[in-house]
Amino acid sequence: MKSICALLILLLATSCSSPKAGVSHHAPKKLLVVTTTLEFRHACIPTTEKVLAELGQSSGEFTIELVQQPTNKPASPGRGATEESRAAYRTAETNWENSLKLALQKLSPESLKGYDGVIFADTTGNLPIPDKQGFLDWIKAGHAFIGIHSASDTFHGWPAYLEMLGGEFDHHGQQTGVSILVQDSQNPATAALGKTWEISREEIYQFKRYNATNVHELLVLDKSPQTGQPGHFPLAWCKSYGKGKVFYTALGHRDDIVDTNPNSGERLNSGDRRNSVEISKAYQAHLLGGIEWALGLKQ
Repeated sequence: MKSICALLILLLATSCSSPKAGVSHHAPKKLLVVTTTLEFRHACIPTTEKVLAELGQSSGEFTIELVQQPTNKPASPGRGATEESRAAYRTAETNWENSLKLALQKLSPESLKGYDGVIFADTTGNLPIPDKQGFLDWIKAGHAFIGIHSASDTFHGWPAYLEMLGGEFDHHGQQTGVSILVQDSQNPATAALGKTWEISREEIYQFKRYNATNVHELLVLDKSPQTGQPGHFPLAWCKSYGKGKVFYTALGHRDDIVDTNPNSGERLNSGDRRNSVEISKAYQAHLLGGIEWALGLKQ
């Protein structure tokens, strides 16, 4: 009898210490964060890089590796420059472009085998990635793509990229305050936002090549951010792309949207903070939830 009791106690202790059914214990996902630009370069990029690293560390769900802008991009010599100066500039420009191409080799299909997803954070221009179709095929095969703010102002001449993303940046007006409508309060990217989300100051993008039936809308405005006229203005969405998942948010221009540091402001506007820390916390929850959804960690 004593041996039977001892066995029962052992079995009970084992069952109590075992992981609960349904709990996932996975190694952190690996994300490649691209912040290179060929056109306008946002001042908030260092802040966004920092916050993405912090979100990965605090959640324990992912790590990031940065593909950053090569240093020493040469400045155009301008009018009146000597032919010698122009020749030196062309040489320096070519060297810099080669450095950019080398950095973006991380987006080759062979290199991407080591990653679960890619984030385009404030990228702009026609970036010289090594294999465009291979990049899209990698996403379609079951990987994550996350686009932040001017990811939609990237590859304007590449329709297949814009189709993958779901929309193309068209224009924006002056920064303004907005009352954002949450379209899906169950999605991880919007679950913490309530029915509406008030932002005090932000640069609001408007889009072309956008079809609401091709995406799952998350955040929209019901009136123009400039004129106040009624309309439909998307700000964040998600979608499937083959077996992959795509999340895009147009928000994230200002430092004081992205960063919860009380001293963070808009670098282009005298360093003042117009958005509360609570707004920044909501933005970080929005961004983290979108990343989690795209990586398949939350539904």
